[in-house]
Formats: sequence, structure tokens, C-alpha cells
Amino acid sequence: MSQSEAKVVAGKAAPRGKFPHVKRAGDFLFVSGTSSRRADNTLAGAEVMDAMGAMRLDIREQTRAVIENIRDILGSVDAGLEDVVEISAYLVDMADFAGYNEIYGEFFGYDGPARTTVAVHQLPHPHLRIEIKAVAYKPPR
Repeated sequence: MSQSEAKVVAGKAAPRGKFPHVKRAGDFLFVSGTSSRRADNTLAGAEVMDAMGAMRLDIREQTRAVIENIRDILGSVDAGLEDVVEISAYLVDMADFAGYNEIYGEFFGYDGPARTTVAVHQLPHPHLRIEIKAVAYKPPR
């Protein structure tokens, strides 16, 4: 990746608009808002429970999938979660904070990125409970 380059990552869910998964600006990598959406457009952490369409929405599963998607996106530009310096997380319901925080702690510690978590009215799909954007610091080789 050059000093200023944008990338859509093959094998990841295509952006739902005209924006990249990741954008380099000098030594910084900006990862666009990322959800638990898979490349086939299904959602990790969203399961139909019965014939009536009742849903099980699992914040822990969605959080894990989001962070793993961010990890994979960063990996496509020779960076990793250890390079993340800032996280902004968007929850549809702050009642999900404990589950999100639990899984987040499996990936990051007190030496990890600065973090902001806010509640939002809704996300681009009604079954999404969380979206995260990230900034990483990784000088190009």
C-alpha cells in the first residue's frame, strides 16, 4: 500500500456504498465501520429461531466477528490488531455493553487502543447490534 491508498478486501463483505474497507494516510490506516456481515451477506450473531422468524441476536458473537473482520482487513495491508491505536464502537443498545466489553477484552488489554463506545439509533441492517471503526498506526515498509 502506498502513502495514500484505499483498498476493498477480497473475500470480505462488500461495502454497502462507495467506500473502502481500509484507507492509508501516511503512517495511519483507517478501517471503515465494520459489522459482523460475512462475504455471503449473512450476519454472524443473527440466527432465525423458528418458522415465525423469531431472531436470536448475540452481541458476543457479533462483537467477536466484527473484531475478526477488522483483524482480517488489517492483515490484508500487513498490519494487525496490535497496530490499532483507536477504536470507535457503535451499539444499538447499551444493554449490550457488558457482552461487548467481555469479548473486546479477549482481544485488547489496558495497553491496547484508546476507545469510545456510543449508542446509536440504528445500523444499516436491523439485525446488527454493533459496528466498529478503527485507526491503526503502521508505517509502510
